[in-house]
Amino acid sequence: MNDQKKYNVAVAGATGAVGGAMLDVLERLDFPLNELRLLASERSIGKKLKFRDREISVQLLSKDAFEGIDIALFSAGAARSLEFAPAAAKAGAVVIDNSSAYRMEDDIPLVVPEVNPHAIAHYTNRGIIANPNCSTIQMLVALKPIHDRARIKRIVVSTYQAVSGTGANAITELDEQVKAYAAGHPIEKNVYPHQIAFNCLPHIDSFLDSGYTKEEMKMVNETRKIFEDPSIGVTATAVRVPVVYGHSESINIETEEKISAAEVCELLASAPGVKVVDEPSLSIYPLALDCAGKFDTFVGRIREDESIEKGINLWVVADNILKGAALNAVQIAEIVARDYL
Repeated sequence: MNDQKKYNVAVAGATGAVGGAMLDVLERLDFPLNELRLLASERSIGKKLKFRDREISVQLLSKDAFEGIDIALFSAGAARSLEFAPAAAKAGAVVIDNSSAYRMEDDIPLVVPEVNPHAIAHYTNRGIIANPNCSTIQMLVALKPIHDRARIKRIVVSTYQAVSGTGANAITELDEQVKAYAAGHPIEKNVYPHQIAFNCLPHIDSFLDSGYTKEEMKMVNETRKIFEDPSIGVTATAVRVPVVYGHSESINIETEEKISAAEVCELLASAPGVKVVDEPSLSIYPLALDCAGKFDTFVGRIREDESIEKGINLWVVADNILKGAALNAVQIAEIVARDYL
């Protein structure tokens, strides 16, 4: 990236959990900023957020709020992205949208920097780049090196997703339910249809007529789009678990060419954004608690599937707010700034 050039960046949804994480990532990566414009709804106008030892006032997210902005990071929900992202693009900003609004639009790139950075070039179609679903991101960061080496034919994935993926209210609900359980008080549930404390809910997003949920089908459709291979078989089961930060995934793959567990370990050890944590004899493997707050995607329990000739099992964990959202978006912004602006 040109060290002399600095960029005007807007964060839409700056007061939310992912918006706040975007600010943290911009700071941690020392993104070359000229101006940082924080945007949110009317109720947050005037609120001050700390960034690089100074305070910045939140402004109103509106269609005319993007004048002079080079890159607009959106994490304000799909409805607001549909309303305001085209206006930001029209004003000349490159929009990087964290919602589901544009992910499956044919002319909008869906990008994981470690997987398909070349797709960023297509942002010129509409001025918008989509950030994938958090569960898809970490899965494909781990699978890309294997896919390049042996071509993956089929993926079977079960996710164990943290409550922070639902939002701040879900974190509060888990906390309150744990306290109520410990005190012997009645447990109230508002965010989820069932108690989440000490429980697992095989239900993320709404159910479709097929019996799958929207969350599960996001992983199917986004994987095929990002890998640019509609023939890959993907089936998913998405489960909400009583963890605050960090999604975990049990992934089984079948490859076209035989690849050993040792080869997979070697590939992933040198893969960008991946950290192999795999010493099961010492009870060392990726844990959500250990991965929270970290940038890497952690992979362990790498072993061959003894039920088929060309199968591999993996356990993949990443911070859903960071690599699953904010970090991925800022990494896209880094490439946009370096190669396209």
